[in-house]
Amino acid sequence: MLRRLKNSIPWFRRIRSRLRRNEEGQAITEYGAIIAFIAVLISLVFAFGSSEFALAVSHAFSSVVQQLNDLVAQTNSAS
Repeated sequence: MLRRLKNSIPWFRRIRSRLRRNEEGQAITEYGAIIAFIAVLISLVFAFGSSEFALAVSHAFSSVVQQLNDLVAQTNSAS
């Protein structure tokens, strides 16, 4: 009965929908904060880490970029 009463009150439905939207925005903000924190940690690792680690990661990224470039070239030549 209480649920039916709450659903029949228009202002309650408006407030409830606003709260749901605010929670969704809050989740996006939290994900953004986590990504920013991870980015700071990664930059600190590169700044103070060993050069071998930095070279290995650099090589891995270069390999991925090269593979993506090859894929784009194959796609362009096929069309």
